[in-house]
Amino acid sequence: MHLSESVNTGFLFLAPWLVFFPVIGLLINTLFGHKFSERMIGAVASLASGAAFVVSVLLYVTVSGAHGEAMRWQLAEWMHIGTLSLDWTFRVDSLSTTMMLVVSGVGTLIHIYAIGYMHEDVRFKNDVGRFRRFFVFLNLFIAAMMVLITGDSYLMLFVGWEGVGLCSFLLVGFWYELDLLARPSWSNSFAAVKAFVANRVGDFGFLIATFIMFWAFGSLQFDKVFQQVPTVAPGVIIAITLFFLLGVTGKSAQVPLYVWLPDAMAGPTPVSALIHAATMVTAGVYLVARSAPLYSSVPEAQNIVALVGAVTALFAATIAAGQFDIKKVLAYSTISQLGFMVAAVGMGAYVAGIFHLVTHAFFKALLFLSAGSVILGMERGHHHAAHANHDNHGKGKKKDGKRKVESEHDAHHDTRAERSAEHEVEAFDPGDMRNMGGLRKTMPVTFWVYMAGMVALSGIPPFSGFWSKDEILLDASMHNQVVYWLLTIAAFFTAFYMGRQIWMVFFGEARHEAAARAEESPKVITVPLIILAALAVLGGALNLPFEGFHNLGHWLEATLGEVESLPLNLQVAGISTLLALLAILISWLMYARKPFAKDQTDPLASLGILFKGMNSKWWIDELYHLLFINPYIKISYFIAEVIDWRFWHDWFHEKVIMGTYNWISFTGLNEYADQKGIDAFANGLGTWTQSLAGTLRKVQNGFVRSYALSILLGVVLILGYLIFK
Repeated sequence: MHLSESVNTGFLFLAPWLVFFPVIGLLINTLFGHKFSERMIGAVASLASGAAFVVSVLLYVTVSGAHGEAMRWQLAEWMHIGTLSLDWTFRVDSLSTTMMLVVSGVGTLIHIYAIGYMHEDVRFKNDVGRFRRFFVFLNLFIAAMMVLITGDSYLMLFVGWEGVGLCSFLLVGFWYELDLLARPSWSNSFAAVKAFVANRVGDFGFLIATFIMFWAFGSLQFDKVFQQVPTVAPGVIIAITLFFLLGVTGKSAQVPLYVWLPDAMAGPTPVSALIHAATMVTAGVYLVARSAPLYSSVPEAQNIVALVGAVTALFAATIAAGQFDIKKVLAYSTISQLGFMVAAVGMGAYVAGIFHLVTHAFFKALLFLSAGSVILGMERGHHHAAHANHDNHGKGKKKDGKRKVESEHDAHHDTRAERSAEHEVEAFDPGDMRNMGGLRKTMPVTFWVYMAGMVALSGIPPFSGFWSKDEILLDASMHNQVVYWLLTIAAFFTAFYMGRQIWMVFFGEARHEAAARAEESPKVITVPLIILAALAVLGGALNLPFEGFHNLGHWLEATLGEVESLPLNLQVAGISTLLALLAILISWLMYARKPFAKDQTDPLASLGILFKGMNSKWWIDELYHLLFINPYIKISYFIAEVIDWRFWHDWFHEKVIMGTYNWISFTGLNEYADQKGIDAFANGLGTWTQSLAGTLRKVQNGFVRSYALSILLGVVLILGYLIFK
């Protein structure tokens, strides 16, 4: 444990339990979950996340008692190689405790919501095995996220960074057998792989930054790095911060690596809320805020970060305005709002960025979960409609006199009806806003909480989103006019597409029978929504722009250094509010004054190519395919077909290797070595032996005189040898 002598450690010893509690939860469900009911599995996972939230509160109290001073708790020694000394040490300060409370608090509400959502999921309803696996992954994600935000070094941060990336892959591809419409498909698996690959590209930048950092600073521990910043060449720090930015664009879905997040909406809605709205995607914002001493020393890098965030905010907002899938709208909205956060921390407005991170977690998690409630309501309505149509069809038989029972015909008829219903399920998309309408009547609780989230996201006072977004706009107006106007226009589009969504989903008449028969979600779903709605309304109180109310700013000063507490600027606030109201008014004129009807062409289609661009996501996916995917496929095909098969297999393997082997086997060894060598030698030896034997046979004629002559010759030879020796 490394602590200042004057600091009261309080509940600091509980820091490791931020990770341990979720791990214990997933272990219990892994080992014993097969014996549990769905509610028990969900309760164990939710309690594990809730316990982490309690620990977060106690650590907040501890840090408050230490006046925000950073505190550390060393759990275990890890890596000691040369000058590299890294341990698993928990860092508890004002920034990390803020993230702890958001991750565990919002995460717990999402866990509770998921109990109801996954139970009603039409894909694997009442499948306890899959239900258990889902909550195991959720707990694993919470544990990994806690490692990320509590690590005392860039390496520990990276460990958690990779951990949440793994969990994202597992959860996005959770429905790997089926697509959004519950049809056999690889689309969800492709979405998971896309998310994984895009994040690994960003992670490559993170790794390069850490390599340069260790070379320049000799350490990866936060305090040791920050203390040496004045002694290191600015060019080196620029390289580190820009490579970190590459990691940010991957994890926090910024241009150019944002493309994975919209597809990630293929996963279950609790995943969208937890990972892709409230927690994981904010890791990049946290990284920049944690690295404030690095970025603050190189304004050139700050400007680039701010510009990337602002461009992303506007670009994604325009795409959101042209989407019809209820979750895709929110997905591009998330990318846009992350752009606001990245722009803020890029400008050095770290408190404003973290403030928006917190409020965004409230209202965007609320909106995603509410969208999930809408989808479930539509699925229930479609189920009732299918059964009602089936029953009505069965009642259409006419009776002549006596009642005739045609068992075989009825069975055949029912099968056809079921098949027809199944076909209809395949054609019906419960997430398409064009199938909705009038849901405020059938789903009143979901409607009101959705309204709270919509107003907060649109930046209407006094809701939370207004205070946090206005603080970012105020900072931008003072430091970077380009960023300010990009963000202001993005805010206008935000209010427009949220108004468009509200009018299409909840107002007018039902455009599909499923919408007419939709049902409100159970309390296990609606209660977390109500709590998040309250936070979306009141969350702005964390950092009001009035004297004595800059609570979050004062809280973060201990970690981020002295921060500028800006008062309310009526001009900036007035412009943003008027633009938001104007955007909502325009959306009402287009979609609500004359309610959007069934099979109606979207009013935005009058914009021609502009709407096609927004709806087609400005053809960026097609551009990526043209520039990266297709060349990669062609290169892969060339390597596989030409180099591997034609060259290596067909020519080198067959001609060179096998040809050489065959020549050696059949020509060299068989013909020359065996036939002309060994066989020739053996045959020659046999022929010589036979010839010799024939000669010797002539000598052995059986006459005494011949033997006497032989003896005489032998004696002569011996005497000759002895004489001439």
